[in-house]
Amino acid sequence: MEIAFVLGLLGIAILLFSLETISVDMVTAIILIALTTSGILTPGEAFEGFSSDFIIILASIFIITGAIEDSGFLEYMITRFFKVEKAGANMVLLNLIIVTSFISAFMNNTTVTALMINPIISISRKLQLSASKLLMPLAFASIVGGNCTMIGTSTNVAVSGYMVKAGLPPMGMFEIWHIGLVITILLIIYMLTIGKWLLPDRQDHSLVEDFGIREYLSEIVVGAGSRLIGQTIFKSDLTKHGFRIFNVIRDGMVYPVLDSPIHEGDTFIIAGKPGEILRIKDMYGLELKAEVDKNVYDEKSSKSKLGEVLIPAKSDLVKTTIREADFNKRFGLNVLAIHRSGHSLIDQISDIELAVGDLLLVQGGEERFKYLYKNHNLLVLEEYDEKNTSFRKGALLIGIFIAALLVGTFDLLPYSICFLIAAVLSILLKGVQIEKAYHLIDWRLLILIGGMSAFGTAMAKTGTDKFLSMLIVDNLLPFGVEAIFGGFLVLTILLTQPMSNAAAALVVLPIALQTATDLNVNPRTFAMGVMLAASVSLITPFEPACILVYGPGKYKFSDFLRIGGLLTLMILVVLFFMVPYYWPF
Repeated sequence: MEIAFVLGLLGIAILLFSLETISVDMVTAIILIALTTSGILTPGEAFEGFSSDFIIILASIFIITGAIEDSGFLEYMITRFFKVEKAGANMVLLNLIIVTSFISAFMNNTTVTALMINPIISISRKLQLSASKLLMPLAFASIVGGNCTMIGTSTNVAVSGYMVKAGLPPMGMFEIWHIGLVITILLIIYMLTIGKWLLPDRQDHSLVEDFGIREYLSEIVVGAGSRLIGQTIFKSDLTKHGFRIFNVIRDGMVYPVLDSPIHEGDTFIIAGKPGEILRIKDMYGLELKAEVDKNVYDEKSSKSKLGEVLIPAKSDLVKTTIREADFNKRFGLNVLAIHRSGHSLIDQISDIELAVGDLLLVQGGEERFKYLYKNHNLLVLEEYDEKNTSFRKGALLIGIFIAALLVGTFDLLPYSICFLIAAVLSILLKGVQIEKAYHLIDWRLLILIGGMSAFGTAMAKTGTDKFLSMLIVDNLLPFGVEAIFGGFLVLTILLTQPMSNAAAALVVLPIALQTATDLNVNPRTFAMGVMLAASVSLITPFEPACILVYGPGKYKFSDFLRIGGLLTLMILVVLFFMVPYYWPF
């Protein structure tokens, strides 16, 4: 009965992780509640994973790498490394993969991708090369690079912690470097040959053309006696009817949208359906002008401009609407359209729930865009500005990070203490404010890892892992141990497409370890195989690094299926042969 209950929870968890209708941390919390209230786990067993040192390692790494990111030093070094004046597309692509995979070996791949999007877009424009030729390789390199070290991905850290819990030696910092190196070389060869021809060539267009906004622009004048007079612009009836106000022209001067009462004679440049504009014209005593003056609404205007901003994975805007976030007041920017999954959304966008990777077309003053450089809620897609770089502080933070790596690698101190010291120093040296340090930590991921570690305990305690293991062994043993190992690789790769990498690994890992025990083979072989396979999330654009490049690269779902599918098959073959070679059965 307990096995059936745990299997039911496992199925529900996989379904909810895939659908993402409920956040992963809430799903994990629900599972823990179910396991403890049913008596399968004691409270101590349920929360044991949260006291593990790998939780401290992950939290500390989030802080120190976030501080390095804020310094702007890495972006500066990246732009200096890519000298594109004499370089061809192949050389840029080669350097891109090498640099990205190297940095990603020590930093979260989503962070690395976000750091490099602007420099890569700038490079593509200088080379007159479509950004779609570089951004997908960027995302893939950041994912693959994480397979080079123990801290390359949160999945690696989580699996290492679970291995210790299962009685296996912890993973060494550079224990998997040789496999990561081979996969990186494979990625380089693939992208310079087959991938080069498979990558789409989607040229840049003007923002207005891309989002289909121009036909919706109208210029209206508030007449005498209008019901709008005295209403606050942000909360006026115009916004309640779904119209978006771009500029206010008052006394001959053009302003961004003001948080002030509407005056008689005010001229608004608004967006909305032509039919709706005509409908409200008489209702509110408005005068409709024939055409918008292009000089008033000019993306190159010194007062106001158009820009693209990306919703990164760590933004607190995710799962909120433009209206709920009070976007206009908070950022001083008007959202004109949302680009998602290859489609532009321009109707009733105030009520659309934002998601990671959404590309927003926004309008506002230049000073508002400058403010966003230090804001983790939005990533401005425009030329890199090295004025935002703190060279000395960035170099110092990187030095601290390297020192923590070396001290831990030579076993002078545990990794958890090394990275905790590095995180504390980054705060004390004002690399990051302590309030922001807490914001940098991905608490949802920590809850997911700690909770799913407890779920593994429940599987072992109830015999669910042994039950599933015997099913696999009974059906695949005639084909040999290698076939069973390959089956776990394929299963993990398939699960990690819709699920987070860590969730997929921690779901499969208990079953894989029990299977290795039943087969009387090396459990470390299976653990390493599952861990590495969990990081091969290239077939679909659901991996956060892929989501970030989806909009700017103007990709389609089929692009990832076609390019990432073939690459995944090649990496699967590498893992199938290399993992048993370095960790024999």
